[in-house]
Amino acid sequence: MDNKLAIDEARRAAQHEDVKAEIEADVNAELAAKAERPTPGESARLGNLAKDFRAKAVDEVVDTERETERARFLARISQIVDYVFYVIYALFAIRLVLALMAARKSAGFVQFIHTITDPFLAPFRGIVAEPKTEEGFTLALPVILALVIYIVLHLGIIGLLRLIAHRKTEI
Repeated sequence: MDNKLAIDEARRAAQHEDVKAEIEADVNAELAAKAERPTPGESARLGNLAKDFRAKAVDEVVDTERETERARFLARISQIVDYVFYVIYALFAIRLVLALMAARKSAGFVQFIHTITDPFLAPFRGIVAEPKTEEGFTLALPVILALVIYIVLHLGIIGLLRLIAHRKTEI
């Protein structure tokens, strides 16, 4: 995702430079053509035209810089969101494996994993049953349901950030 953002930023910068070079070439060509025999009125007009061009070029650079900074900020937020969700996924995966292996609930590590994941799992308790065998093996369906819901939530947040970061701009 960050590579796409970097590629998009590079593309925008290249487009910006191409447009700026094209406009500068057009203005320079016009100035050169008029410079052969300028009248006092044309000189003043060309001076105003050059001032307008400089002002527009500066404004465009400032706008591009703001857009780039905003995209970088949103990319950093996206990385933080990814990290948080990946940690949650890993903890749920560990809890699921421990439940499938019928790990003793009195073991310290099992209690640690349950303590950390319980707040994230609480909204999903009671939605579906947890089938158990006589040997103590459990199919932790609430954990699987929570994983699916958190994946959908994660994708939604990242999609929203990408939508905000890739706002269309005029060239």
